[in-house]
Amino acid sequence: MSDEYTYPPLKRKTKTRQSWDSRRIRALREFMGLTQREMADELEVRQQTISEWETGLHTPHRSTQKTLSMVAERVGFAYESGERPAEEITSNDQQRDT
Repeated sequence: MSDEYTYPPLKRKTKTRQSWDSRRIRALREFMGLTQREMADELEVRQQTISEWETGLHTPHRSTQKTLSMVAERVGFAYESGERPAEEITSNDQQRDT
């Protein structure tokens, strides 16, 4: 019998990194009821930067993506890519009913 202790393998926490694509950024901004200028002020970036993110010309840096995730969590924004935001579903459904 060996006197050496064998430690159990470490359990790695798997963090799911949220991807902030152009549609999701715009959906967050609209969910918060902000203009591009107001969102830019909130994130301390230029209004043009928000526009470039929303058109897909550029993507936010990793640190800004973390900030976007924190803001989204703070305001209760839940949006998965491929799904339509709740406001979009409601407005489209109302248009069909009229």
